[in-house]
Amino acid sequence: MTTGPTTEDLEALATGWNPDPARSMSLSADAYTDPRWFDVEVDAVFSRTWQWVCHVEKVRDPGAYTTTTIAGRSVAVVRDGESLRAFSNVCMHRAHELLTGEGSLRRITCPYHAWSYGLDGGLRTAPHTDHLIDFDPESICLDAVSVEEFGGFVYVNLDPEAPALADQAGDLAAEIAHWAPDVADLTHAHRLTYEIASDWKNVIDNFLECYHCPVAHRDFCTLVDMDTYEVTTHGIWSSHMAEAGRSDNAAYSVEGATVTDHAVWWLWPNTCLMRYPGRGNFIVMHVVPDGPGRTRETYDFFFETAEVTDAEVEAIRYVDDVLQAEDIALVESVQRGMATPAFTRGRIVHDPGGSGKSEHAVHHFHGLLLEAYRGSAK
Repeated sequence: MTTGPTTEDLEALATGWNPDPARSMSLSADAYTDPRWFDVEVDAVFSRTWQWVCHVEKVRDPGAYTTTTIAGRSVAVVRDGESLRAFSNVCMHRAHELLTGEGSLRRITCPYHAWSYGLDGGLRTAPHTDHLIDFDPESICLDAVSVEEFGGFVYVNLDPEAPALADQAGDLAAEIAHWAPDVADLTHAHRLTYEIASDWKNVIDNFLECYHCPVAHRDFCTLVDMDTYEVTTHGIWSSHMAEAGRSDNAAYSVEGATVTDHAVWWLWPNTCLMRYPGRGNFIVMHVVPDGPGRTRETYDFFFETAEVTDAEVEAIRYVDDVLQAEDIALVESVQRGMATPAFTRGRIVHDPGGSGKSEHAVHHFHGLLLEAYRGSAK
C-alpha cells in the first residue's frame, strides 16, 4: 500500500522555493511525476476550490440543469425558480446517479427506484414506503454543494466551509465586466477537447508565462503586442493584459474587430479565462487532471451568435491547429524531461516590471500549491 507524502517530502518538494520570485526556484519535479502528489491534489486542491462548470446561459431558465464531475464526484446544478442550486448527483436511497448530461425538468427522479426530489433537493415521493417504521420523508434531502454565479459563469465548490468565490477573488468579476461587459450575453459556439500526456500543473505553468512566446509562438507575437504585455498577480488569480489585434498579423484575420485587446485571467487552480481580438467573445480553457501525468483540457468558445463567422472559424482553427499544437508539444516535452534524473528544479525568471516574459505568475501558482500541500502533509 502506497503511503501519502510526509512533512519531509513536502520540505524536499519546496527546497529552493522562496517567497521572493527574484530569489526562487520552481517546485521540484516530484510534484509533477510522483503519483502521491496527484492523490493529495484531489483532496487538498480540487475538492476545496471553486471549479468552473458552465456559462450562465446553460442554467438560466427555471428547471434547467447540467451535470459535471469534480474530483471524481458527480455534481448536478439546477435552476430552482430564481435560485441556482447544486447537489451531489446521487440518490439518498441506494446511491444511484440521478441525472446525466443536461436538460430541463420539474422534478429530479431517480431512474433506479423512482424516488423523486424537488428542485430544492427535498424528497417528494418514495414509492412503497408507507409502512416503514420511523421513516420521515421530510428529513431526507439531496446533499447540497456550494454554487455561485461569477463573472458570467457558474462555479461549484465541494468544500461546504469554503468562502464565497466573490470574496476570495476580490476584483476579478469587476475586471472581467470591464474588459468583457457582454460576457453573460454571449452564447456557446464551439468546444475543442485535448488529451495531453503531461501533468496538469505543467499546463498551468505554461499558460502563466509568455517568456516562451517569442520562441514558440511566433504567429501569436504578431497578434499580441508583447511590448505592452503585463502580468499582475492577486490572491487566487492573475491577469495578463496586452494590446492586440490592431493590425494585420500571421495568426488570424482581425478585420472589423471590435475587441482589440488581449485580456486573460487565471483563476486558482485550473480555470483560464480569455478575451481575444475579434467580435465580442470569451474563451474558457478548463484544465482537468486525468490521473498522474495526464490532463484533459477543453476550450469553450462563446461568441455573439452560435453561428460563427468566417473570421471566427479562422480564429478557432488557429487556436486548434497552431497555438494548441505548439503548447501541447511544449508541456509534453517538459513532462518527459521531468521524468529523467537530469532535472530536479529550475530557476524562476523574474522581471520586476511584470512583463509577459516574466515567470512571477508561475511562482505565484507554486506558492498557492505549497499552501494547499501543507494542509495535507503528515
